[in-house]
Amino acid sequence: MLNTPLLWRLPAAALRTSLIEMAPDGALGREGVALWLGRRMAGVVIVTHVVGLRGPGVVKTPNHLSISAELLDDVTDVMIENGVYLVGQIHSHPSDWVELSDADRLYGIQAAGYLSVVAPNFARDPDTPPGRCGFHVHDHGSWRRLGTWERAWRVALTGGTAPLIVVGGGSDDR
Repeated sequence: MLNTPLLWRLPAAALRTSLIEMAPDGALGREGVALWLGRRMAGVVIVTHVVGLRGPGVVKTPNHLSISAELLDDVTDVMIENGVYLVGQIHSHPSDWVELSDADRLYGIQAAGYLSVVAPNFARDPDTPPGRCGFHVHDHGSWRRLGTWERAWRVALTGGTAPLIVVGGGSDDR
């Protein structure tokens, strides 16, 4: 089992792109999601791409989100093409609630060092600061939320970009 990374380097542009990606779903009163691809080396994860999911392979409701195996297979093709792997995700919850739900904990991706961020208010505001989101890491077989200080030193918001790659369906087919 891989150890939990010491540091995640997350371009601020990737966070904003992810929030923008989720905002149309939030406007409809349902959860949104964006996946983060990147590289890992010497205990540091670098987010390099944001993946937007479209089409019938992703189900988004006010309190549920699921991604089909077929759509994840398409994401895998993107990862191979770009020489990256799945390092995390961001999804949204209603109101100011940024904890992981029981379903997130039980049925979400459970890989050592995987980062799961929860944005408040269905990610309706693309300028939501990181401090209003919940940052959770899968560590030693379970999920735990990073406290304010730990998030501040382990999740470094950086410059640079992380392009959006749309997978499944058309660009407007949510």
